[in-house]
Amino acid sequence: MTSGMRKGLTSYGDAEFSLFLRKAFIKAMGLSDDALSRPVVGIANTFSDYNACHGNVPKLVEAIKRGVLLAGALPMEFPTISIHESFAHPTSMFLRNLMAMDTEEMIRAQPMDAVVLVGGCDKTIPAQMMACASAGVPTVIVPVGPMLVGHYQGEQLGACTDCRRLWGEHRGGRIDAQEIERINERLAPTPGTCMVMGTASTMACIVEIMGLALPRSATIPATHADRLRSAEASGQFAAAMAVNGGPKPSQLMTKASFRNAMVVLQAIGGSTNGLVHLAAAAGRVGLKIDLREFDQLGREVPVLVDLKPSGRHYMEHFHWAGGVPRLMRELGGLLELDAPTVTGATLREVMEAAEDVAGQDVIRPRSQPIYPSGSMAVLYGNLAPRGAVIKQSAASASLMTHTGRAVVFDSVEDMALRIDDPALDVNAGDVLVLRNAGPVGAPGMPEAGYLPIPRKLAVQGVKDMVRISDARMSGTAFGTVVLHITPEAAAGGPLALVRSGDLITLDVPARRIELLVDEAALQARRAALGAGATAGAAPAPDRGYAALFHRSVLQADEGCDFDFLVPGCDASP
Repeated sequence: MTSGMRKGLTSYGDAEFSLFLRKAFIKAMGLSDDALSRPVVGIANTFSDYNACHGNVPKLVEAIKRGVLLAGALPMEFPTISIHESFAHPTSMFLRNLMAMDTEEMIRAQPMDAVVLVGGCDKTIPAQMMACASAGVPTVIVPVGPMLVGHYQGEQLGACTDCRRLWGEHRGGRIDAQEIERINERLAPTPGTCMVMGTASTMACIVEIMGLALPRSATIPATHADRLRSAEASGQFAAAMAVNGGPKPSQLMTKASFRNAMVVLQAIGGSTNGLVHLAAAAGRVGLKIDLREFDQLGREVPVLVDLKPSGRHYMEHFHWAGGVPRLMRELGGLLELDAPTVTGATLREVMEAAEDVAGQDVIRPRSQPIYPSGSMAVLYGNLAPRGAVIKQSAASASLMTHTGRAVVFDSVEDMALRIDDPALDVNAGDVLVLRNAGPVGAPGMPEAGYLPIPRKLAVQGVKDMVRISDARMSGTAFGTVVLHITPEAAAGGPLALVRSGDLITLDVPARRIELLVDEAALQARRAALGAGATAGAAPAPDRGYAALFHRSVLQADEGCDFDFLVPGCDASP
């Protein structure tokens, strides 16, 4: 098997000439024959001026290179796509698969015996998980880390749970324009990812529990020296993997490790997006996330990490309480502790080395959870034949069993136009319904599921309502929000049949979401829709990546990956 600079030679019809030419050009960088004879560790640099979450990436790359060199290998930095949630049109999810393809192909195209992937902002680590699973090169993932908390008027603030809470207060007229601008400057005070248990923090915890990242690397604040030391150690382990030829991602991304990820996802109050990303990563290694198994785990695994949006604290507090290794002790027998990690240690060894912090109240014992069940529940019914998800730990207890009148929005644009209309026929007990906001319909499944409370209700003090959609929701958001209705309206799902005024029942304890319209009436509506079944969805694009996305993207329960990237995938509707 070839390695180092001999790996993946460009085809000129003469392998020795290919190597000769490669060395001639790389020597223009000042590298010696000694350096070029070493195992090669690629380092994916995701720095971008558009991505403040990755503002510390240059220093992390420098530390990773130092670790690789200390271990006697040659570091080779290369760029890939970088995605930031607030700087991605039409949505970051639309670009996740593109980043996964870019990362996978750059790993394949360039000579490297191992690779370090530096990610953080919500879609970057998922894209990297998908890429490394398919590329098959030994991989270490380095999360950029969470930012530090901000402060305003004696209160700790964090992006972006507090962004949403305080913006809701502004919409309700309780915070004026001048004050909301002052708050805006305090919500994200340092580089790094959101410091609540949003998607970025969730995915960092997931790659740590799956053994793809170093212990405690999920929680170290982005600005701390320990973050650089962890990056250096990641480089050293990557160099060892380059020599040993493994473990490869497929040896770490096993059925057992995905189950561990589902357990931790429930226990940390993780983002609903994490479930979509886990399904995508699992699909790349020929596995499937069983939503019913995930829901059953949620009945057994309580929420133990007291972090916003489910609890009170922030990621830096989770870190100083002992992070994921300390959480593992509380989860104990719920985890497959013999699972391996990139360090060579098993999860059991990682858990046994966890730090005990006297008096900490962020990681709760199972006897004193912050929520008795897991953070998420999976719902089924005539509105969601293949499932829907609710983050029950961040929902209102009073709305967990609720029947209300549907107020339907046919698209994100329709919602934006009408949600604050004083003439909108809506009451606090109604159910807000958004459709055509799924993978195909929007396109890209935007984080539009957190429908704003209609302004005329917000000014009355209404802070939560039942909201359902085929969209996603930010992991930093809260409320009684049913998401990922599958199949989506634009793919012929029953959400397309709902009319304003219909009654909808949500019953989270029974795991049901039902449209209270008889089947004969629904069949008549479907027949009447006919070819217009996707009315309200974005028109099908006819060129470029958008056209590829539209014709190839899978549904939420399959991870929204592209059908041609998933081994053995049946692309039929």
